[in-house]
Amino acid sequence: MRHLPNAITVLRTALIPVLAWLVFKRDYQPAFLLFVACGVGDAVDGWLARRWNVRSRFGAIADPLADKLTMLAITVLLAMQGWLPWWFTLLAVGRDVLIVAGAAAYHFTIGEVEVAPSWISKLNTALEFVFLALVLGLAAGHLDEGAWYPALLYATAATVVASGTAYVLVWGRKAAAARRAATRS
Repeated sequence: MRHLPNAITVLRTALIPVLAWLVFKRDYQPAFLLFVACGVGDAVDGWLARRWNVRSRFGAIADPLADKLTMLAITVLLAMQGWLPWWFTLLAVGRDVLIVAGAAAYHFTIGEVEVAPSWISKLNTALEFVFLALVLGLAAGHLDEGAWYPALLYATAATVVASGTAYVLVWGRKAAAARRAATRS
């Protein structure tokens, strides 16, 4: 049972190309269902890891990576098809590129990166998931576009900016403190 959370994460990762292909082919109904299943799988694997205290370094890295790869693929494809504005897509992709580049720079210049998402990052992931699921539901014909669309679009964009800013500030401070400590030694 201790490997079940990581197995769910690996399965979610393996489903990314299938999900992307469905959206690419504009087969929104199964894409919507698979996207929701991946989101539920994310919640379940996290709950299992905490419940059974079987958290691992692999899971700490692979789980958010699976989340981000899933959402980035869907965000880009939905923007290409006109369901999302490009400014939102560039903001979401830019945030993730900034975080990955910052983590790589920290790793190679200072040391190991502790993967621990902040509350604003968790809120951002939740809002992105809900927003993308609803947009897929809209594309599948389950919903009508209404006030929910701009409200979630701007709320999610705000959390993208806030979480990206928080990562830069927190890891910038950690890097500065590590450099100060290294110069004192």
